[in-house]
Amino acid sequence: MKYKSQKVAYWFFGLCMLLFTLQIVYGFIMGFARIGMDGLHDIIPFNTARAVHTNLLVVWLLTGFMGAAYYIIPEEAQRELVNVKLAYVQLISLALVGVVAIVGYHFNYWEGRKFLEIPRELDYLVVVNVLLFLGLILATLFKGKRRTTTALVLTMGLVFAALLYLPGMIWFDSQVTDSFFRWWVVHLWVEGVWELIMGGILSYLLIKLTGVDREVIEKWLYVIIGLTFLSGLLGTGHHYYYIGVNKIWLIVGGIFSALEPLAFLAMALFAVYMYRKGEKSHPNKVALFWTIGASIVSFIGAGLLGFAHTLPQTNIYTHGTLVTAMHGHYAFWGAYAMIVLAIISYAMPNITGRKRFDSKLAHAAFWLSNVGMLGMTVAFGVAGVAQVYLERKFKMEFMEVQSEIEVHFVVLLLCASLFATGIGLYIYEFFKYGKPSDEALKVNTH
Repeated sequence: MKYKSQKVAYWFFGLCMLLFTLQIVYGFIMGFARIGMDGLHDIIPFNTARAVHTNLLVVWLLTGFMGAAYYIIPEEAQRELVNVKLAYVQLISLALVGVVAIVGYHFNYWEGRKFLEIPRELDYLVVVNVLLFLGLILATLFKGKRRTTTALVLTMGLVFAALLYLPGMIWFDSQVTDSFFRWWVVHLWVEGVWELIMGGILSYLLIKLTGVDREVIEKWLYVIIGLTFLSGLLGTGHHYYYIGVNKIWLIVGGIFSALEPLAFLAMALFAVYMYRKGEKSHPNKVALFWTIGASIVSFIGAGLLGFAHTLPQTNIYTHGTLVTAMHGHYAFWGAYAMIVLAIISYAMPNITGRKRFDSKLAHAAFWLSNVGMLGMTVAFGVAGVAQVYLERKFKMEFMEVQSEIEVHFVVLLLCASLFATGIGLYIYEFFKYGKPSDEALKVNTH
């Protein structure tokens, strides 16, 4: 089933590609700064580059989720989007807010709250934008001919993501209180409701790519939802270890953080089992690679590497070190970036009508980016362990330690170059498909 309004997703995906490219550029700026090549420091200091890099990650992933929803919901609801023009208005306003925020960072117009550096004046514009997006999605869903579990889980994740943005807008004079509620946004997004969004997109892709019956696949979604809420909510406690709250969070955070990998394990088993159970006849093998890859890499990055340093007994040494960067890069890549790239890989042939499924460049993009990201993760991990040992064991000064681990960032930059090459090929393939066409997306009248 194809609907003309699904081509709105193309422009969100296009914005994704642009923001992703900028994120990589700022990553390289930081990488070169870490090996002493900091020629841009007077223009783009390290702290500015870091704020832009992390915030671009959040914005391009959210843009991808929105594009995925605009593609999936009409098909799941079996009707056109209720208002296509408003969807384009929402896209333009989202891009404008992003541009203003990024430019503002370069003029020190930002808040020192990691991942939430956006000025609070812009928060209100973000709220209006997201409300417009949710209004369009919910109206389409509830006016549609059917409401599937896949669509409801995806929508539930998007609604909760919007609600959990609100605690980050409240002003607190106490840094402890501010940090307490900041994690309601950051943690409960990436280790809570974003998992629902990932689960919804994953379910949709597996239904389309494997041919397994919808009822079988959607039953697994309930298991994933249960594990996500069981572990994710109280797992927030692992951010409360050392910020001045009651010691009970050491116990709660430790126990429930240890359970968090179960949700990602369920997703990995879910995807692999459905692939093996399926027909394996769908021609879009590239989209299948990204889909199965997302489920497996998310379990390793978000699940295993998260567990490796989340217990209080370990975290007391690794807290605030490059070990966190090791976990963060592979977790975000596997759990969210890869699933966005998977839905784009699936949607592009359908909305453009150009069936270029198995091009060599598309396969090269998959392998180069994944091998590059794995290499970056290992480099971060080795540098992080060395940092922990030198700072905590030998009590060396912070900047002295940074000098000692510079060599690991040389390796990281080489791997990042491999990763960037893969993403470059992916973006080239994206634009080579061309723009969406009405001939490819015809209204289903049945």
